[in-house]
Amino acid sequence: MNPTMILLIIASYFGILLFISHIVSKHTSDDSFYTGDRKSPWQVVAFGMIGAVLSGVTFVSIPGMVGNNYFYYLQFVFGNVVGYVFITYVLLPIYYDLRLVSIYTYLESRFGTVTYKTGSLFFLISQSFGSALRLLLAAKILQYAVFDAFKVPFFMTVIIILVLIWLYTNKSGIKTIVWTDTLQTFFLISAAVISIYVVKSSLNLSFAETITSVTNHEYFKVFDWDMHSGSNFFKQFISGVLIAIAMIGLDQNMMQKTLTCKNIKEAQRNILTFSLILAVTQFLFLGLGVMLYMYAQKFGIQLEIENGQFINTDNLFPLLSLNHFGTFASVSFILGITAASFSSSDSALTALTTSFTHDFLDIQHKDSKQKKRLKNLVLFGFSVVVFTIIMLFSQSKGDVISTIFKVAGYTYGPLLGLYMFGIFTKIRIKDSVVPYICVLMPIATYILNHYSIAFFKFDFGFMNIFVNALLTVICLVIFKVKRESGDGKTPK
Repeated sequence: MNPTMILLIIASYFGILLFISHIVSKHTSDDSFYTGDRKSPWQVVAFGMIGAVLSGVTFVSIPGMVGNNYFYYLQFVFGNVVGYVFITYVLLPIYYDLRLVSIYTYLESRFGTVTYKTGSLFFLISQSFGSALRLLLAAKILQYAVFDAFKVPFFMTVIIILVLIWLYTNKSGIKTIVWTDTLQTFFLISAAVISIYVVKSSLNLSFAETITSVTNHEYFKVFDWDMHSGSNFFKQFISGVLIAIAMIGLDQNMMQKTLTCKNIKEAQRNILTFSLILAVTQFLFLGLGVMLYMYAQKFGIQLEIENGQFINTDNLFPLLSLNHFGTFASVSFILGITAASFSSSDSALTALTTSFTHDFLDIQHKDSKQKKRLKNLVLFGFSVVVFTIIMLFSQSKGDVISTIFKVAGYTYGPLLGLYMFGIFTKIRIKDSVVPYICVLMPIATYILNHYSIAFFKFDFGFMNIFVNALLTVICLVIFKVKRESGDGKTPK
């Protein structure tokens, strides 16, 4: 496909985002960037969150990973649904009762200031890496499809994307993103549907034959009962529950959108609706993955294999869409991956800015001029952080989605442990020791997993987050406060 045409499509798409931003930003307050004035329709929030969660990672990685991991990822999705129910009926009531802007303020009311700052810091680290890795995948595809033809270096491609995101989010933040993410979700899902139709037609299959071909394919293996495998059902399901709670319910990025809903009932409808649509969409992408491998096999397209495994599986969908599916499918793919790159990164940068300004800069007590200056400085600062991480991981290979969930197991584990301990116990802890626990437990988890594989050939897989959270809880119990001090205050 002509790179100039692709560039024009991206420019037109960005123009639409700017137009939406202009309309939404007409009536804003100092807090619109952070809360959306708490007036967002829950239906719009639910649909828009799909794009933010799926991102370029789901768009590209899930179809590609089918070749090596079959449909085992669906076990993880089943666990996600249970996790979303927990978020709906346990976490959301807490957030709405406290009227939180930064969800980590809960930790201050439950444990103390040091724990609060530690929880927020772990989110900042987790979200910075997660958003950077998601954007990395999309940037690589746009580099291949567009910017290589104009001899633009990769680092400039990343800068261009970040500047574009800054342009339409810096004024009203989450208030804009709630609406732009809805458009971006539409393009992302449309690209998958169009690709399925193109492959189905190329393989001369009817709709019923397509379903039969996918469900009878050798890659259509949903359950893995091998206890030594990282993709074992119980490991995937339990980690799916916990990672959904951690990466959605304890994530400022996702919860910030939900907290823009008018009230708790609408926020709960939002999460339940979002979870069902997300599960169906992820199944759709897995089915697309099988069809992509069927297409490559039928038309003799050589895929990279090493030691009996497909490598660079994230390249499969872009390779076929841009070189084999025709102009219409190529255009839809470019719009889909562009939407994915913007929808995941814009909300992440807004959430990072919100968390840092509220949790560390006390921005809610500044005047209007100070709020605007600090917000812009922090938004720029996190853009630089994301850019740096992308460049450090720019040579990575394989499916990015596995990397993201592995990193999440280590960075979100302490957060999960803190919240579960806080919600389900009334035990007070020594606030001052929490940072040490939260730093040491991920290291301990990594060591345990290393020796578990070496001596027992047992890989924790995505269950790292469970081990990490459990170790965190055990340490919190060890360092609990045994009694109240004489003045009635809990010693720290």
